[in-house]
Amino acid sequence: MSIKDIREKLNEKNPLIHCITNPISIRECANVILSSGARPIMAEHPDEVETVTKSALALLINLGNLTKEREEAILLSAETAGDFNIPCVLDLCGAAALKNRRELAVSVIKKASPKIIKGNYSEIKALYDETYKASGVDTEKNLDKEEISEAAKTLARKYKATVLASGKTDVVTDGNTLYHCENGTPQLAKITGTGCMQGALSAAFLSVAEALDAALLSCVMFAVCGEKAETPLGNGSFEVRLLDALSVIESEEIDTRAKIKKVM
Repeated sequence: MSIKDIREKLNEKNPLIHCITNPISIRECANVILSSGARPIMAEHPDEVETVTKSALALLINLGNLTKEREEAILLSAETAGDFNIPCVLDLCGAAALKNRRELAVSVIKKASPKIIKGNYSEIKALYDETYKASGVDTEKNLDKEEISEAAKTLARKYKATVLASGKTDVVTDGNTLYHCENGTPQLAKITGTGCMQGALSAAFLSVAEALDAALLSCVMFAVCGEKAETPLGNGSFEVRLLDALSVIESEEIDTRAKIKKVM
């Protein structure tokens, strides 16, 4: 499916996307989903999430900034998604640094069977290798795309999911096909929540497309919009320009600027 087809379907269906994400990026994730043509709902109370998940066409679970209540809600929502075949994106935020988040990720995978598992290089490495540990939520600089490509392929086959590993080169694979995306700008790492925002866009795309297309094309669109938003004016201006680009960019421009390499 093309980026144009996905965006047209989103505007036609206006699907509801349920997001359980951290409070650091709730507003940004909601705005990204709105810019895609979908509708966000950010319910996270344990008494609400089962009902909301049932009514959504896709679910985003982001493990950032956990609380006991949000952890309970995540598990309830994951189980509901699994029971009602709601397509799910799991964002491994912080799983490389914190054992409890890694363990929660495994529980979510068992319950929800997510269609897309997303994380930065370190988070994907941590899910692949339980002995690996990083500090904070950023990617360790010593990890390269070849190493992460192998880890991502193994995870994709193990969990029957599409894996999206974000970094200087984004890696997207379903275990059989592997893509590298070279788009993006270092300025994306200068504002908080851009990884969460990309996860939200992939959830919106997943509501109308197959997982591999949703992961790859949302990844490309977000990175291209980052390039368009790049500015010497500073990080605040960049954030506004990023949302502007996501709202108005033409699909033809995304296709023209896309730097996608099919590795296998």
